[in-house]
Amino acid sequence: MVFITNLCNFTPMKELKVTIYEHAKELPEMSDGNYFHSKELMELCERTPLQKPFMAVVTGTDGTVVAHMLAVLYYRRSWIPPFLYMHVRVMGEGVFHLTDEEHHRQQLFGLMAEAITERMQNRTLYIEFSHLSQKMFGYKDLKRMGFFHVKWMNIHNSLHSKTPEERITERQMKRIEAAQERGAVTKLVETKEEFREFSKLLRRHNWLKPRRHLPADAFFQGMMESQRCRLFITKYKERVIGCCACVHSEGDMYLWYSASRRKSFAMLHPNAVTIWNAVKQAHEEGMQHFRFVDVGLPFRRNPYRDFILSFGGKEVTGFRWFRISIRWVNAFASWWWRE
Repeated sequence: MVFITNLCNFTPMKELKVTIYEHAKELPEMSDGNYFHSKELMELCERTPLQKPFMAVVTGTDGTVVAHMLAVLYYRRSWIPPFLYMHVRVMGEGVFHLTDEEHHRQQLFGLMAEAITERMQNRTLYIEFSHLSQKMFGYKDLKRMGFFHVKWMNIHNSLHSKTPEERITERQMKRIEAAQERGAVTKLVETKEEFREFSKLLRRHNWLKPRRHLPADAFFQGMMESQRCRLFITKYKERVIGCCACVHSEGDMYLWYSASRRKSFAMLHPNAVTIWNAVKQAHEEGMQHFRFVDVGLPFRRNPYRDFILSFGGKEVTGFRWFRISIRWVNAFASWWWRE
């Protein structure tokens, strides 16, 4: 099934068409570039329970693909009303094929965002745009469509100019070395039993975090088979005490999910040990940056942010954009998060 929105003027092509595809096999020929907007990820989401992908594709009159953007619909359960709901998330502004000019990219992004919003607004509880490359990217178009923005923290470690050892704080390094001397060991997930233990800890750690969506095991298995994902576990005396899932795209590594038994094994600092070894692995593989996907709101006191910064990263404040389908709730949220 495809959904076609209206035509508009755009230079150098006068007419553009936005088509939304629900199945990867229907997509036209196009280069992927960013993994988070790739045909490969769309195919994986199609096979994963409780997920449904939608790809917005902009084409010219000759059928040439100008830009594309992947949106994923998640089916969610919660302990409070509504007990069952759906939401849509878009990570990044998409892929642009024929232009690097800022105003053209902004216009193409607006076309795709509007098509996705029109398609999803009556089907989901809310729509979210996150991880835009610039703080003000898409500001005008998203405001026009009724989205409100929330300040969000982004942190990344540069791996190309200095080694991880040169960036990490001395205090954090001593903690990690002490934990490793006591017997904490981090390794890549290789066997079915290790994957089962990884999944068990990840779900136990996140089950009380209502906003955190964890995909089914088939999702992680699919990324591992395609060599797109690195799953790490930290063991102490054959017990898994930490884990994380990292995805690489365009020369960068992204920490997507992590979990640890930090209270039961506080002296071993399992979260720090696991993430440190993931950062070192990314550096050894020649990645340019190590990016933390979800640092959280920019509160003045944010222990998780301070923990991540101890690895020597750089913090940048960006926006996440939301549009809630219940109008009065969206209006109230827009007022509450106003600047």
